[in-house]
Amino acid sequence: MDAAERDQRAAQPCRRIVDGSLQAADPTPGMSRRVAEHAAGMWTGTVDTEPGAVTGWHHHGEHETTLYIVSGTFRLESGPGGGEVVEAGPGDFVRVPAGAVHRESNPGDQTSRAVVVRCGSGAPTVNVDGPATAAD
Repeated sequence: MDAAERDQRAAQPCRRIVDGSLQAADPTPGMSRRVAEHAAGMWTGTVDTEPGAVTGWHHHGEHETTLYIVSGTFRLESGPGGGEVVEAGPGDFVRVPAGAVHRESNPGDQTSRAVVVRCGSGAPTVNVDGPATAAD
C-alpha cells in the first residue's frame, strides 16, 4: 500500500449500522440470518435460531467464519457424519473453517442469537444435503 492509499484509508470515518437496517440474508432452513454489511471480502450480521429448531446442512464456501454467542444455546454439528458436536452459550465464540459442512440447532428454551463475521470470497452460504460420512 502506498502513502496515498494509506492516507485515504486513514481519512475514512467509522460508522454505525443500526439494528433496524439489517436485511434478511442467505436463507438456510431453520434459522434467520440478517446481514449488516457484505463488502470487500467480509460478511457481518446476525443469526437467530428458535428453541428446538435444527437448521439445514450447509457450508460457507471460501469464507472463514467466527460467531459470538449473544444469547441462548447454540449447538453445531460437523465432521464426518455430523458426529462432532460443539455447544456454546452467551459470551462464547465458535469458529467454523471455510468449507466445513455443518448445521446448527438450539436445544434451549429461548431464541439463540449470534453475531457473525465471515472473511473470504464467493457465496457466503451454500446449502447441501448433508455431511460426508467417515467412509467418504
